[in-house]
Amino acid sequence: MTTDLWHDLLGCLDLTTVDEHTFEGRSQRLEYRRLFGGQLLAQFARAASRSVTGKELKSLHAQFPREGRAGEPVRYETDVVQQGRTFATVRLVARQQHGVIAVANASLHVWEEGPERQTVDPPSALPGPERRVELDLLPWESRAGTELDTARSQPPSHELWTRVPEAPRTAAPALLSYATELTPIGTALRPVAGVAQADAGRAFTSAVTAHTVWFHRPFGTGRWLLVRQHSPLAAHGRCFGRGDVLTEEGALVASFAQEALLRFV
Repeated sequence: MTTDLWHDLLGCLDLTTVDEHTFEGRSQRLEYRRLFGGQLLAQFARAASRSVTGKELKSLHAQFPREGRAGEPVRYETDVVQQGRTFATVRLVARQQHGVIAVANASLHVWEEGPERQTVDPPSALPGPERRVELDLLPWESRAGTELDTARSQPPSHELWTRVPEAPRTAAPALLSYATELTPIGTALRPVAGVAQADAGRAFTSAVTAHTVWFHRPFGTGRWLLVRQHSPLAAHGRCFGRGDVLTEEGALVASFAQEALLRFV
């Protein structure tokens, strides 16, 4: 884990209150060509949670119509369009000086007791430390169950084990949203021989256009989570992927889906 990057990310989640309906967050200090979409997802999650009290984030759907500028703060305008005893809905707009860069809808819910059922394959065993991978935008330990950057044609699926460091529980949905944004495009590229996610900007251009995360159960940080993902489609200059997030014990805590631009040079 790169300590400076971790503290930088936590600092981005500490949004400043501009007024009752508006928050501002600084951008990550990354050597990256544009503002990372995971940062926007994480800050959307924090802004939605700060707009409603007594409820937890249930889902977040974001669209990215314009590229964000790295190094420039982002202002989040919120509108609580519905709030009942157990559910609430928040619309959010993210702006920089050049205009709207992202929009989102968030749903929040009071956790309720009730019957439980899940139908999902159990997680594979946690890989050993020899499977550790360095992902520049994830400032914590991750291990690959399958290889992402491979020149061979492989099935469009990927398993990434990741362990977010201990953080306040209120930050857990934001940090997990951040983590789910990074590898769906690379998963979609796995069947393409000779091309991997590391070839971005040379063999292909890509950009996330929409991303959704659903939170099924309360969870915390400081433990291993399996991010299991699959890309069923790449067509017409776009790719689509979806995935589940499970604990080591097999509890399904979240699911996600992503659509992205994917143009080959």
